[in-house]
Amino acid sequence: MPRYEEVARDLRERIESGEYQAGGKLPRYEELTRAFGVGRGVISEAIAVLEREGLVRPVKRRGIVVLERLGRRRIRRGQLVMRDPQRGYVFPAASHPGEPWEVHGRPVRDYVPTPDRVAELLNTPPGTPTLRRRRITSPAGEPPFQLVDTWLSAEAVRDAPQVGEITTGPGGYLDRLEEAGHGPISWIEFTRTRMPSREESAALEISPEMPILETAIVGTSAQTSNVLEVTIRAIPADRVELVTELRRGDGASWPTERIQS
Repeated sequence: MPRYEEVARDLRERIESGEYQAGGKLPRYEELTRAFGVGRGVISEAIAVLEREGLVRPVKRRGIVVLERLGRRRIRRGQLVMRDPQRGYVFPAASHPGEPWEVHGRPVRDYVPTPDRVAELLNTPPGTPTLRRRRITSPAGEPPFQLVDTWLSAEAVRDAPQVGEITTGPGGYLDRLEEAGHGPISWIEFTRTRMPSREESAALEISPEMPILETAIVGTSAQTSNVLEVTIRAIPADRVELVTELRRGDGASWPTERIQS
C-alpha cells in the first residue's frame, strides 16, 4: 500500500472513531508530517483521498475541517412529471413527501455568459449572455444539498417577460411559458457525473476533489420546437444514489420458455 494511502487510512479511522469530530480540524500539515514521518507531498495526497470521500475540506485560514457525514438520499428516477396545485410541475427529486426544505441565501437571477454544456443543450453560442435563475436548497437544518441553475432562452424571456423576475407567480416560470403559447412543454433529462467548478464547490461547501452528480432537464416548446429552458442540478456525489425499478419485457415473462434439446 502506498504511504499516502496508509496515512489516509489512519486519519480515516480516527475520524470515524470520533477522535477528530465533525466541525473540528485535523492537525496542521507540519504536525502531520512529523507525526507520520513523511514529506508534505505524502500528506497532501492523503488529504486529497479524504476530500474525495467527503471526510474533510481544506478551508483557507481555518485549516483542514472535518465534515459531517450525511447519509445518502435515494432518488427514484421515474419518467412521470407530476402537478401540484400550489407549486406547479414537480419533477423527480431527492425530497421525501412532507419533508421541509430550505433555501440557502437568496435566490438570484442574472445574465451571465453561457457555459459550454448549457450552450450545447440550449442551442446557443457559448459565452452568450443568458438569463440564469439560481437557488441553493437542502433539507431543513442540513448543509447545502443541491445547486440548481435554470437557464432561459432569449425566446422564452421575450414571450414571457415575467420569467426574468424574482417572483414569477403561481406555478412558477414554467406556467408563464406555457401561458405565453409554448405549452405543453416537453422535457428530456440527461444525467452524468463530473468534477465541480470552483464556484460550485464553494456554493455547495464541498471540496473541489468531490465529484458531483449532474442532472440536466431540457424543456422544449410545443409551438416552435425550440429549447426554452435548461435546468442544471448539481448534487455532491456522496449524498445521493439513483434508484430505477427494472421491469420485465414481454419476452422476459415468467415462467421462461426453455428450448428442448
